[in-house]
Amino acid sequence: MLTIAYIGNGKSTNRYHLPFALKLTDQIRVKTIYSRSGRQNWTPIAGVNYTTNLADIYDDPEIQLVVVTTPSHTHYSIAKDVLNHGKNALVEKPFTETSAEAKDLFALAKEKQLLVQCYQNRRYDSDFLTVQKVIESGKLGDLLEVEMSYDYFRPEVPTNVDHFSLDTSYLYGHACHTLDQVISYFGRPDDMHYDVRQLLGADRMNDYFDLDLYYGTLKVSVKSSYFRIKARPSFVVYGKKGQFVKAHKDRQEYDLKHFYLPVGHPDFGIDQPEDYGTLTYMDDNQQYHEEKVVSEVGDYSRVYQGLYAAIIDGKPKTVKDEETILQIEMLETGIKQVKKK
Repeated sequence: MLTIAYIGNGKSTNRYHLPFALKLTDQIRVKTIYSRSGRQNWTPIAGVNYTTNLADIYDDPEIQLVVVTTPSHTHYSIAKDVLNHGKNALVEKPFTETSAEAKDLFALAKEKQLLVQCYQNRRYDSDFLTVQKVIESGKLGDLLEVEMSYDYFRPEVPTNVDHFSLDTSYLYGHACHTLDQVISYFGRPDDMHYDVRQLLGADRMNDYFDLDLYYGTLKVSVKSSYFRIKARPSFVVYGKKGQFVKAHKDRQEYDLKHFYLPVGHPDFGIDQPEDYGTLTYMDDNQQYHEEKVVSEVGDYSRVYQGLYAAIIDGKPKTVKDEETILQIEMLETGIKQVKKK
């Protein structure tokens, strides 16, 4: 068993981590959850030790992995503390605020022969996995363009933020999902173009970004806005022979928000036929095809399966250090475009 603890007991821990760690009863044991206040805003889990004393984690020889789900500006200092206490660390995204901090954590982990990794659960989104399946089918031919959009219509969010900060930045808060997907599948780009905006004006929240990553003739665009009353498709993929459109995002988050959890619900996070993407292409005989593509099943518990394999079985980490560093470098570069006065 991999015995783990959490530093942080908010939405991240309870919505995006625990439902998937608790699913793996043959691999994962959740032993302790720390929060500074000790308040219980979520239903306590039977058998878990809730504490306001970090020593209950750091001094417990059974705990092998500590998951850091605190506000992003604290990630670096807390992860460093975890490593210095001899524990492996999984750190929520954005991993750190700077690439220098990320490099320091990876160097410290290597020195202490420990693991530190960013929590990149969106690698296991249904829509992203389905896009990979379509690309690898070869039906689109040579790829020309991939458009990835992550839109909301929540104007009250940026309206209620008076001043710019990294903690509320849409680039740091959401491009950390989509950029990792691009890097994990396509690798390091040859070039990049950044368009990072504050639609409400200078010194306001960064509420929009449009990033273009170039891989030879292929362009991959990552777009997000808080002001899209009708969201753009999650993915549109263009090749020389056709296109694939996946309008709807992965359903895991939707189900989690409605407290419909993976344990006990075999249909958790699974697309319905109306959610399937549409593949349109010309085959080698110049015959036209238009067909629905059954969605792959997304599963965030694969993050924890990967950690078990790395810590218990000595397998390579699923998120490479250089991928995390590259992503943070991109965030650092893009955020320089915001206006603070």
